[in-house]
Amino acid sequence: MRYVLIALLSLNAGYVDATGFLALHGLFPTHVTGNFVTLGAALALGASGILAKVLALPLFCAVVLASRLAGGGLDRMGWPGLRIMFALEAALLSVAAGLALRLGPFPDGDAPTALAVGGAMVSAMAIQNAVHRVRLAHLPPSTIMTGTTTQVMVDLADFLRPAAPEVRAAARRRLGPMSAALAFFALGCGAAAFAHVLDEKLSFLVPPILALATLIAGWRHKAP
Repeated sequence: MRYVLIALLSLNAGYVDATGFLALHGLFPTHVTGNFVTLGAALALGASGILAKVLALPLFCAVVLASRLAGGGLDRMGWPGLRIMFALEAALLSVAAGLALRLGPFPDGDAPTALAVGGAMVSAMAIQNAVHRVRLAHLPPSTIMTGTTTQVMVDLADFLRPAAPEVRAAARRRLGPMSAALAFFALGCGAAAFAHVLDEKLSFLVPPILALATLIAGWRHKAP
């Protein structure tokens, strides 16, 4: 179940990021700091989507803060915080999909409809980031892959050099889960690109389905 959860979280994060970038004029719902780059490009080229990129980071931060506070409240009441948060993520992605199906595609990245879809996707990924950091810290990151890629390469280097046995053992424990997260994130990006080419509006249906599968996997997952 551990690897199933890693696969689903990473797959959906990559898919949502690529879908946002392709359909919402360069918006990164998952890797929100990447919007600084696309914001600069939009300003330089006079492209649309400037407002969406400006709002993405404060929205992301506000939702992470709210998720942490709400999660603490759920814990105090004895409610299943992990399941509720995953359900809320699935609901937000379902809202984004419904709006995209009804109102898409989005020729203007700063139109209210595009902002609503992007906002829902950014909020969903903010919840996933917060849940992962607080409740699934024993799993490798499912969103930002720079650190994961670096660690995978460091661990591979430890297998190629005469490292101490405990160093090699630690590298072996990390290598499988982190490689899986990286591979499934990349797979999600590729799948989103393929789905976007086939049907831009219908491509938005995949993230809520993956989020529901994550909810089911999270229901059965037992954290160490």
